[in-house]
Amino acid sequence: MHGNLYDRALDGERCWIRYQDGRLQRLPVHDWLIGSRTDSMFDRAIVGMCTGPTIDLGCGPGRLVADLVQRGVPALGVDQSVCATELARDSGVPVLCRDMFGPLPGTGRWHTALLADGNVGLGGDPWRVLQRAGELLRSGGECLAEFDPGKRGIDSQWVRLESVDAIGPWFRWASVGLDCAARIAADVGLVMREVHPIGDRVIASLVVR
Repeated sequence: MHGNLYDRALDGERCWIRYQDGRLQRLPVHDWLIGSRTDSMFDRAIVGMCTGPTIDLGCGPGRLVADLVQRGVPALGVDQSVCATELARDSGVPVLCRDMFGPLPGTGRWHTALLADGNVGLGGDPWRVLQRAGELLRSGGECLAEFDPGKRGIDSQWVRLESVDAIGPWFRWASVGLDCAARIAADVGLVMREVHPIGDRVIASLVVR
């Protein structure tokens, strides 16, 4: 989806996200690495909300999975990036290099599904993403999904990764405002139970009916 620029960013190359409206934003890849303390308050809070076996969708290099395992919580990360999953495995983190929409172990039995770091907007379709999270959860299971507290509505755009000397392919991504969380959840069979502000970020607790 991202081309190879995402993997190059994980290896230390400076990369940016280019939006179709012309905006350019630094890719915060350092924040996603194991051992990063860029937003340790957020990481501690969301990991502390996980009850029982947890699957992290779009886990990247696996920092949240690593924290869960360290706390004794059974956890698995899923990501399509070969480089990200190799970094996770090198750190002893249990991950699968797979499409989250494909076959996954434990479907219908996970207690918690994580969608952090904007992953609710994967593919530009938060309905599809949350529906998939719900499919993976057991009855009464909980999806902990991060939404954008500073945005209203859904901003689905074509974006691409860029570096100093390379440009990646366009792909869809969505920024999803918290004001849409309850409606999207209801559309796919989830119920918004509560909202957890964590500093300037926010997590919605979405429960399988």
